[in-house]
Amino acid sequence: MSGIYIHIPFCKQACSYCDFYFLTRGELRQPFVDALVSEIQSYKDSKFAKESVQTIYLGGGTPSLLNEKQLESIFESLHEVFLVDPVEVTMELNPDDVTPEYLSMIRDLGVNRASMGVQSFDKKILEFMHRAHNPGEAIHALEALQKTGFPSFTADLIYGNPGQSAAKLKRDIDQLLSFDPPHISAYSLTIEPKTRLGKQVELGRINPPDDDRVSEHFDLVRSELQKAGLEQYEVSNFAKPGKEAVHNSNYWNHENYIGLGPSAHSFWRDKEGAKRWLNQANLKNYLNNPSGSYREEEENLSPKTLGEERIMLGLRTKWGVSEKNLEEMYDYRFSDKQRKWIEKQIKKSFFERENDVFRMTAEGLKISDHLVVDLLALGE
Repeated sequence: MSGIYIHIPFCKQACSYCDFYFLTRGELRQPFVDALVSEIQSYKDSKFAKESVQTIYLGGGTPSLLNEKQLESIFESLHEVFLVDPVEVTMELNPDDVTPEYLSMIRDLGVNRASMGVQSFDKKILEFMHRAHNPGEAIHALEALQKTGFPSFTADLIYGNPGQSAAKLKRDIDQLLSFDPPHISAYSLTIEPKTRLGKQVELGRINPPDDDRVSEHFDLVRSELQKAGLEQYEVSNFAKPGKEAVHNSNYWNHENYIGLGPSAHSFWRDKEGAKRWLNQANLKNYLNNPSGSYREEEENLSPKTLGEERIMLGLRTKWGVSEKNLEEMYDYRFSDKQRKWIEKQIKKSFFERENDVFRMTAEGLKISDHLVVDLLALGE
Protein backbone atom coordinates (compact mmCIF):
# COMPACT_ATOMS: atom_id res chain seq x y z
CA MET A 1 0.00 0.00 0.00
CA SER A 2 1.42 3.37 -0.88
CA GLY A 3 -0.46 5.76 1.34
CA ILE A 4 -2.85 6.69 4.12
CA TYR A 5 -4.98 9.82 3.99
CA ILE A 6 -6.61 11.12 7.20
CA HIS A 7 -9.37 13.72 7.00
CA ILE A 8 -9.53 15.99 10.05
CA PRO A 9 -12.98 17.62 9.69
CA PHE A 10 -12.58 20.75 11.83
CA CYS A 11 -12.03 24.42 11.02
CA LYS A 12 -12.22 27.67 12.99
CA GLN A 13 -14.47 29.16 10.32
CA ALA A 14 -15.69 28.52 6.78
CA CYS A 15 -13.50 29.82 3.94
CA SER A 16 -15.74 31.35 1.28
CA TYR A 17 -14.54 29.07 -1.55
CA CYS A 18 -14.19 25.71 0.24
CA ASP A 19 -16.56 22.78 -0.29
CA PHE A 20 -14.61 20.18 1.71
CA TYR A 21 -16.42 18.52 4.60
CA PHE A 22 -15.79 20.25 7.95
CA LEU A 23 -17.41 21.49 11.17
CA THR A 24 -16.52 24.28 13.58
CA ARG A 25 -17.58 22.46 16.76
CA GLY A 26 -14.35 22.18 18.73
CA GLU A 27 -15.93 20.09 21.51
CA LEU A 28 -16.20 17.19 19.05
CA ARG A 29 -12.46 16.98 18.33
CA GLN A 30 -11.68 14.47 21.08
CA PRO A 31 -14.69 12.22 20.29
CA PHE A 32 -13.56 12.34 16.64
CA VAL A 33 -9.99 11.31 17.54
CA ASP A 34 -11.38 8.40 19.59
CA ALA A 35 -13.52 7.30 16.62
CA LEU A 36 -10.58 7.69 14.24
CA VAL A 37 -8.42 5.46 16.42
CA SER A 38 -11.24 2.88 16.35
CA GLU A 39 -11.36 3.06 12.56
CA ILE A 40 -7.59 2.58 12.36
CA GLN A 41 -7.85 -0.43 14.70
CA SER A 42 -10.57 -1.93 12.48
CA TYR A 43 -7.90 -2.57 9.82
CA LYS A 44 -5.82 -4.72 12.16
CA ASP A 45 -4.94 -8.12 10.68
CA SER A 46 -6.60 -7.19 7.36
CA LYS A 47 -4.88 -7.43 3.97
CA PHE A 48 -4.59 -3.64 4.03
CA ALA A 49 -2.32 -3.83 7.08
CA LYS A 50 0.16 -6.16 5.39
CA GLU A 51 1.62 -3.71 2.87
CA SER A 52 4.27 -1.10 3.64
CA VAL A 53 2.96 2.46 3.98
CA GLN A 54 5.03 4.88 1.92
CA THR A 55 3.21 8.15 2.68
CA ILE A 56 0.82 9.60 5.25
CA TYR A 57 -1.18 12.77 4.64
CA LEU A 58 -3.20 14.63 7.28
CA GLY A 59 -5.62 16.93 5.51
CA GLY A 60 -8.93 18.60 6.19
CA GLY A 61 -10.32 20.70 7.51
CA THR A 62 -7.51 21.91 9.71
CA PRO A 63 -5.28 19.19 11.19
CA SER A 64 -3.28 21.81 13.11
CA LEU A 65 -6.31 22.31 15.40
CA LEU A 66 -5.44 18.98 17.05
CA ASN A 67 -3.22 19.05 20.11
CA GLU A 68 -0.14 16.95 20.90
CA LYS A 69 -2.00 14.25 22.85
CA GLN A 70 -4.57 13.81 20.09
CA LEU A 71 -1.93 13.58 17.36
CA GLU A 72 0.14 11.17 19.47
CA SER A 73 -2.80 8.76 19.79
CA ILE A 74 -3.38 8.86 16.03
CA PHE A 75 0.26 8.14 15.14
CA GLU A 76 0.60 5.46 17.80
CA SER A 77 -2.42 3.64 16.35
CA LEU A 78 -1.11 3.92 12.81
CA HIS A 79 2.22 2.37 13.86
CA GLU A 80 0.46 -0.35 15.80
CA VAL A 81 -1.82 -1.44 12.93
CA PHE A 82 0.02 -0.69 9.68
CA LEU A 83 3.54 -1.34 8.41
CA VAL A 84 4.51 2.30 8.66
CA ASP A 85 7.87 3.21 7.16
CA PRO A 86 7.03 6.36 5.24
CA VAL A 87 9.28 8.53 3.12
CA GLU A 88 6.83 11.42 3.39
CA VAL A 89 4.44 12.44 6.19
CA THR A 90 2.57 15.63 5.29
CA MET A 91 0.35 17.67 7.59
CA GLU A 92 -1.75 20.65 6.55
CA LEU A 93 -1.28 23.69 8.80
CA ASN A 94 -3.11 26.99 9.09
CA PRO A 95 -0.65 29.88 9.55
CA ASP A 96 -2.44 31.14 12.67
CA ASP A 97 -1.82 27.79 14.42
CA VAL A 98 1.91 27.65 13.73
CA THR A 99 4.58 28.29 16.36
CA PRO A 100 8.15 26.95 16.55
CA GLU A 101 7.00 24.75 19.46
CA TYR A 102 4.12 23.26 17.44
CA LEU A 103 6.44 22.54 14.50
CA SER A 104 8.94 20.86 16.83
CA MET A 105 6.16 18.72 18.32
CA ILE A 106 4.80 17.44 15.00
CA ARG A 107 8.32 16.81 13.74
CA ASP A 108 8.96 14.61 16.79
CA LEU A 109 5.82 12.66 15.85
CA GLY A 110 7.26 11.95 12.40
CA VAL A 111 5.82 14.75 10.25
CA ASN A 112 8.53 15.74 7.77
CA ARG A 113 6.55 17.92 5.36
CA ALA A 114 4.28 20.84 6.28
CA SER A 115 1.56 22.07 3.93
CA MET A 116 0.85 25.72 4.65
CA GLY A 117 -2.45 27.27 3.53
CA VAL A 118 -1.10 30.77 2.79
CA GLN A 119 -3.37 31.56 -0.23
CA SER A 120 -2.37 35.26 -0.27
CA PHE A 121 -0.49 37.94 1.69
CA ASP A 122 -3.06 40.58 0.75
CA LYS A 123 -5.27 41.55 3.70
CA LYS A 124 -8.34 42.31 1.59
CA ILE A 125 -8.05 39.09 -0.41
CA LEU A 126 -7.71 37.04 2.78
CA GLU A 127 -10.81 38.77 4.18
CA PHE A 128 -12.68 38.09 0.91
CA MET A 129 -11.71 34.40 1.22
CA HIS A 130 -12.82 34.50 4.88
CA ARG A 131 -9.51 33.00 5.95
CA ALA A 132 -8.76 32.71 9.68
CA HIS A 133 -5.25 34.19 9.37
CA ASN A 134 -3.85 37.57 8.40
CA PRO A 135 -0.73 38.43 6.35
CA GLY A 136 1.46 38.84 9.42
CA GLU A 137 0.55 35.39 10.71
CA ALA A 138 1.40 33.85 7.34
CA ILE A 139 4.82 35.53 7.37
CA HIS A 140 5.51 34.47 10.96
CA ALA A 141 4.53 30.87 10.15
CA LEU A 142 6.89 30.75 7.17
CA GLU A 143 9.66 32.31 9.27
CA ALA A 144 9.08 29.60 11.90
CA LEU A 145 9.48 26.90 9.23
CA GLN A 146 12.82 28.42 8.26
CA LYS A 147 14.07 28.97 11.80
CA THR A 148 13.22 25.45 12.96
CA GLY A 149 14.82 23.90 9.88
CA PHE A 150 11.68 21.91 9.10
CA PRO A 151 12.63 19.12 6.65
CA SER A 152 10.32 20.23 3.83
CA PHE A 153 7.22 22.28 3.20
CA THR A 154 4.78 23.38 0.55
CA ALA A 155 2.62 26.50 0.47
CA ASP A 156 -0.68 27.16 -1.31
CA LEU A 157 -1.41 30.22 -3.44
CA ILE A 158 -4.80 31.08 -4.94
CA TYR A 159 -4.96 33.30 -8.03
CA GLY A 160 -7.85 34.56 -10.16
CA ASN A 161 -9.53 36.33 -7.24
CA PRO A 162 -12.04 39.13 -8.00
CA GLY A 163 -10.20 42.44 -7.88
CA GLN A 164 -6.78 40.77 -7.88
CA SER A 165 -4.52 42.54 -10.37
CA ALA A 166 -1.42 40.98 -11.90
CA ALA A 167 0.64 43.39 -9.78
CA LYS A 168 -1.01 42.15 -6.56
CA LEU A 169 -0.43 38.54 -7.58
CA LYS A 170 3.21 39.32 -8.39
CA ARG A 171 3.65 40.74 -4.86
CA ASP A 172 2.18 37.54 -3.39
CA ILE A 173 4.52 35.39 -5.48
CA ASP A 174 7.59 37.49 -4.60
CA GLN A 175 6.73 37.40 -0.90
CA LEU A 176 6.33 33.63 -0.92
CA LEU A 177 9.50 33.04 -2.94
CA SER A 178 11.48 35.08 -0.41
CA PHE A 179 11.12 32.06 1.91
CA ASP A 180 12.68 29.73 -0.70
CA PRO A 181 9.89 27.11 -0.66
CA PRO A 182 10.78 23.71 -2.14
CA HIS A 183 7.19 23.27 -3.37
CA ILE A 184 4.21 25.50 -4.19
CA SER A 185 0.65 24.54 -5.09
CA ALA A 186 -1.08 27.31 -7.06
CA TYR A 187 -4.81 27.08 -7.71
CA SER A 188 -7.22 29.18 -9.67
CA LEU A 189 -10.15 30.30 -7.52
CA THR A 190 -13.02 27.94 -8.29
CA ILE A 191 -16.68 28.74 -7.71
CA GLU A 192 -18.34 25.79 -5.99
CA PRO A 193 -22.16 25.88 -5.90
CA LYS A 194 -22.87 25.29 -2.20
CA THR A 195 -20.17 27.57 -0.82
CA ARG A 196 -20.54 31.13 0.46
CA LEU A 197 -18.71 32.37 -2.63
CA GLY A 198 -20.93 30.31 -4.93
CA LYS A 199 -24.05 31.85 -3.43
CA GLN A 200 -22.65 35.38 -3.79
CA VAL A 201 -21.86 34.76 -7.46
CA GLU A 202 -25.33 33.25 -7.98
CA LEU A 203 -26.94 36.36 -6.46
CA GLY A 204 -24.83 38.61 -8.70
CA ARG A 205 -22.97 40.21 -5.79
CA ILE A 206 -19.57 39.07 -7.09
CA ASN A 207 -18.34 38.77 -10.64
CA PRO A 208 -15.55 36.22 -10.99
CA PRO A 209 -12.60 37.18 -13.23
CA ASP A 210 -12.97 36.30 -16.89
CA ASP A 211 -10.98 33.51 -18.53
CA ASP A 212 -8.43 35.90 -20.04
CA ARG A 213 -7.57 37.34 -16.61
CA VAL A 214 -7.24 33.86 -15.09
CA SER A 215 -5.03 32.76 -18.02
CA GLU A 216 -2.85 35.85 -17.50
CA HIS A 217 -2.51 34.98 -13.80
CA PHE A 218 -1.64 31.37 -14.63
CA ASP A 219 1.12 32.51 -17.03
CA LEU A 220 2.51 34.86 -14.40
CA VAL A 221 2.56 32.17 -11.71
CA ARG A 222 4.27 29.66 -13.96
CA SER A 223 6.90 32.03 -15.34
CA GLU A 224 7.84 33.47 -11.92
CA LEU A 225 8.02 30.09 -10.22
CA GLN A 226 10.05 28.55 -13.02
CA LYS A 227 12.51 31.47 -12.84
CA ALA A 228 12.90 30.59 -9.15
CA GLY A 229 13.72 26.96 -9.99
CA LEU A 230 10.28 25.47 -9.30
CA GLU A 231 9.25 23.27 -12.23
CA GLN A 232 5.61 22.70 -13.08
CA TYR A 233 5.17 18.95 -12.72
CA GLU A 234 1.36 18.97 -12.56
CA VAL A 235 -1.25 21.54 -13.58
CA SER A 236 -1.35 23.13 -10.11
CA ASN A 237 1.94 21.96 -8.59
CA PHE A 238 5.48 23.30 -8.82
CA ALA A 239 8.60 21.90 -7.16
CA LYS A 240 12.35 22.03 -7.04
CA PRO A 241 13.91 18.84 -8.49
CA GLY A 242 13.30 15.92 -6.13
CA LYS A 243 10.76 17.84 -4.01
CA GLU A 244 7.61 16.71 -5.84
CA ALA A 245 4.79 15.50 -3.57
CA VAL A 246 5.14 11.72 -3.26
CA HIS A 247 1.66 11.21 -1.78
CA ASN A 248 -0.19 13.06 -4.54
CA SER A 249 1.99 11.56 -7.27
CA ASN A 250 0.99 8.11 -6.02
CA TYR A 251 -2.70 9.07 -6.37
CA TRP A 252 -2.10 9.97 -9.99
CA ASN A 253 -0.33 6.63 -10.60
CA HIS A 254 -3.16 4.53 -9.13
CA GLU A 255 -1.16 3.35 -6.13
CA ASN A 256 -3.24 1.86 -3.30
CA TYR A 257 -4.31 4.10 -0.42
CA ILE A 258 -6.66 4.00 2.56
CA GLY A 259 -8.75 7.03 3.54
CA LEU A 260 -9.62 7.49 7.21
CA GLY A 261 -12.15 9.90 8.72
CA PRO A 262 -15.49 11.24 7.43
CA SER A 263 -15.57 11.99 3.66
CA ALA A 264 -12.22 10.22 3.03
CA HIS A 265 -11.84 8.10 -0.14
CA SER A 266 -9.96 4.80 -0.47
CA PHE A 267 -8.64 3.00 -3.55
CA TRP A 268 -7.45 -0.60 -3.70
CA ARG A 269 -6.27 -2.62 -6.66
CA ASP A 270 -4.99 -6.20 -6.58
CA LYS A 271 -5.34 -9.44 -8.56
CA GLU A 272 -9.00 -9.60 -7.57
CA GLY A 273 -9.77 -6.28 -9.27
CA ALA A 274 -9.98 -2.60 -8.37
CA LYS A 275 -12.43 -0.83 -6.10
CA ARG A 276 -13.02 2.52 -4.51
CA TRP A 277 -15.04 3.39 -1.44
CA LEU A 278 -15.94 6.46 0.55
CA ASN A 279 -16.66 7.22 4.17
CA GLN A 280 -19.87 9.24 4.54
CA ALA A 281 -19.39 12.99 5.01
CA ASN A 282 -21.23 12.83 8.31
CA LEU A 283 -19.42 13.15 11.64
CA LYS A 284 -22.49 12.12 13.64
CA ASN A 285 -22.60 8.76 11.84
CA TYR A 286 -18.84 8.45 12.19
CA LEU A 287 -19.02 8.93 15.96
CA ASN A 288 -22.07 6.76 16.61
CA ASN A 289 -21.63 3.75 14.35
CA PRO A 290 -19.14 0.87 14.26
CA SER A 291 -16.17 1.17 11.93
CA GLY A 292 -17.08 0.25 8.37
CA SER A 293 -20.82 0.83 8.71
CA TYR A 294 -20.47 4.48 7.62
CA ARG A 295 -18.88 3.53 4.32
CA GLU A 296 -20.68 4.33 1.11
CA GLU A 297 -21.17 1.35 -1.20
CA GLU A 298 -17.95 0.07 -2.76
CA GLU A 299 -17.55 0.79 -6.46
CA ASN A 300 -15.93 -1.89 -8.61
CA LEU A 301 -13.82 -0.26 -11.31
CA SER A 302 -13.51 -1.75 -14.78
CA PRO A 303 -10.17 -1.72 -16.67
CA LYS A 304 -11.70 0.80 -19.12
CA THR A 305 -12.68 3.16 -16.30
CA LEU A 306 -9.22 2.84 -14.76
CA GLY A 307 -7.56 3.41 -18.13
CA GLU A 308 -9.56 6.59 -18.69
CA GLU A 309 -8.70 7.78 -15.17
CA ARG A 310 -5.02 7.10 -15.82
CA ILE A 311 -5.17 9.20 -19.00
CA MET A 312 -7.01 12.01 -17.23
CA LEU A 313 -4.58 12.11 -14.30
CA GLY A 314 -1.39 11.37 -16.23
CA LEU A 315 -1.95 14.06 -18.84
CA ARG A 316 -2.14 16.67 -16.06
CA THR A 317 1.49 15.87 -15.19
CA LYS A 318 4.84 16.43 -16.86
CA TRP A 319 5.26 12.65 -17.16
CA GLY A 320 2.22 12.19 -19.43
CA VAL A 321 0.96 8.71 -20.27
CA SER A 322 2.68 5.75 -21.91
CA GLU A 323 0.77 3.76 -24.53
CA LYS A 324 2.65 0.63 -23.46
CA ASN A 325 1.62 1.19 -19.84
CA LEU A 326 -2.01 1.76 -20.83
CA GLU A 327 -2.05 -1.51 -22.77
CA GLU A 328 -0.23 -3.61 -20.17
CA MET A 329 -1.86 -2.26 -17.01
CA TYR A 330 -5.34 -1.36 -18.26
CA ASP A 331 -5.80 -3.15 -21.59
CA TYR A 332 -6.58 0.30 -23.00
CA ARG A 333 -5.76 1.24 -26.60
CA PHE A 334 -6.27 4.54 -28.35
CA SER A 335 -8.86 4.41 -31.14
CA ASP A 336 -8.12 5.67 -34.66
CA LYS A 337 -10.20 8.77 -33.91
CA GLN A 338 -8.17 9.45 -30.79
CA ARG A 339 -4.88 9.03 -32.67
CA LYS A 340 -5.96 11.49 -35.36
CA TRP A 341 -7.10 13.94 -32.71
CA ILE A 342 -3.78 13.66 -30.86
CA GLU A 343 -1.88 14.34 -34.11
CA LYS A 344 -3.94 17.50 -34.55
CA GLN A 345 -3.11 18.63 -31.01
CA ILE A 346 0.59 17.99 -31.65
CA LYS A 347 0.40 20.30 -34.70
CA LYS A 348 -1.37 22.92 -32.56
CA SER A 349 1.45 22.59 -29.97
CA PHE A 350 -0.95 21.43 -27.23
CA PHE A 351 0.54 17.90 -27.13
CA GLU A 352 3.97 16.43 -27.68
CA ARG A 353 5.13 12.85 -28.15
CA GLU A 354 8.35 11.10 -27.19
CA ASN A 355 8.51 7.44 -28.25
CA ASP A 356 5.29 5.92 -26.84
CA VAL A 357 4.67 8.71 -24.27
CA PHE A 358 2.14 11.48 -24.86
CA ARG A 359 2.17 14.60 -22.72
CA MET A 360 0.71 18.08 -22.80
CA THR A 361 2.85 21.11 -23.53
CA ALA A 362 2.81 24.16 -21.27
CA GLU A 363 0.07 25.63 -23.47
CA GLY A 364 -1.90 22.40 -23.37
CA LEU A 365 -1.81 22.30 -19.58
CA LYS A 366 -3.64 25.64 -19.51
CA ILE A 367 -6.71 23.95 -21.02
CA SER A 368 -5.99 20.41 -19.84
CA ASP A 369 -9.50 19.64 -18.56
CA HIS A 370 -11.04 20.62 -21.90
CA LEU A 371 -8.50 18.59 -23.89
CA VAL A 372 -8.90 15.45 -21.75
CA VAL A 373 -12.70 15.53 -22.12
CA ASP A 374 -12.36 15.78 -25.91
CA LEU A 375 -9.82 12.93 -26.03
CA LEU A 376 -11.84 10.52 -23.90
CA ALA A 377 -15.06 11.28 -25.80
CA LEU A 378 -13.42 9.84 -28.93
CA GLY A 379 -12.63 6.49 -27.28
CA GLU A 380 -14.37 3.41 -28.62
